[in-house]
Amino acid sequence: MKKDRTHSTHQSYPLEWLDLIITVTLNPAKTNVETISPEQAGGLCARMDKEVSHLKSLLKNRVFSLTKQRKIRLIIRHYHSTLIVLLDHAIDNGKHPVFIREDLKAVHEQTVSALDELLSFIETRFATYLGMDERVPVTYLAVAREELGQKLAAVRKRLVPSIGEQYLLDIAIRCLEDFVSGEEKEESDPVTFRDVLYHRELLKSLEQLEESDRVSSHYTLLEETLIGLNFNHRSFINAFTQKTADRVNMQGDLKDRINLLALYQKELMQLVPEPDTAYQPGQPLLHTTLDNWFSQELFYLEKKLHLDIVPIGTEKEGTDERKNTYKLLCTLSEDQLGILLKSADDLKIIISRSLSNIFNQLVPYLSTPYKEDLSPESMRSHTYSIEERDKQIVIETLQKMIDKIKEY
Repeated sequence: MKKDRTHSTHQSYPLEWLDLIITVTLNPAKTNVETISPEQAGGLCARMDKEVSHLKSLLKNRVFSLTKQRKIRLIIRHYHSTLIVLLDHAIDNGKHPVFIREDLKAVHEQTVSALDELLSFIETRFATYLGMDERVPVTYLAVAREELGQKLAAVRKRLVPSIGEQYLLDIAIRCLEDFVSGEEKEESDPVTFRDVLYHRELLKSLEQLEESDRVSSHYTLLEETLIGLNFNHRSFINAFTQKTADRVNMQGDLKDRINLLALYQKELMQLVPEPDTAYQPGQPLLHTTLDNWFSQELFYLEKKLHLDIVPIGTEKEGTDERKNTYKLLCTLSEDQLGILLKSADDLKIIISRSLSNIFNQLVPYLSTPYKEDLSPESMRSHTYSIEERDKQIVIETLQKMIDKIKEY
């Protein structure tokens, strides 16, 4: 019976052992910590590693045994907040002079490390159940920064960038250094759990850089990694586009430049970014920004390619007057524009006798980065079979317009 009661108690409060060690055993206000022998201190360190593994396994089993999202969210947030409270307590304990003793200092550091590891585990595996935009407690932030700083020093020594990407690597490293030092955020812009998680993921990706596999043939492994992490830092965007422009401009022939630029854009589409991940969450997605840049550059080069000087008297007779009309450049594709106009017709935002008439009246005055002369008939026919991907892009574009209108 005693065994069952102990098991039941542990199930009701899985952090009981950690809590007892931090609030009582290693708490100078309640216990004479100096009486802990070096052997006992070593035993606590060994037990700490086992306890971390046990708690990770226990938490996963508890989450997977639940079916309701509300209950999962409650248990994850309860674990997370309790661990932060214990971390605060552990750090306060460590300020006492008794922890100058080497073996006791080792126990204290092991305890803080164990709590940090458990918090990192929850934030990585169960981020969707946490309030990721909440302010990080000061003590927890200090521990996270110290952990990142130690790992960053090792990565900086080991990582050797490929030729031509030292500057890109320096930007990523500098962002991590600023976060560790606390210079990245203003006082009015608090550090959130999302910020901590992103910088951990960024550093982890740099640590594993040499073990990763490249997806494209024209992007370096570092470029693929930062694009995948939505590293939408302005310095990186400027450096990446400048580097890409230099590569393309090495091509002497204009058609070769267009082909190479189009290839870069095509391979960009194969680099799928991590969902809900961003260096700067409030800024446009890196993937979208780069895709738009490629589209604009391609449009410029294609215009330049077809810009011929025509002598007087050589114009073709019967040329449609609309050919000389200035066209509006739309970054949406022909199919996506078709979806937009069809929805405007269905909702009677644009009133006309038919959808075909809307296309005939508007399409000749529109162009895309890929196609200067759009066909009203082709656009109309594509609305009969709409691709899911095109629908999603139109929805995202409209959402951005809504967000922008709200700012007016």
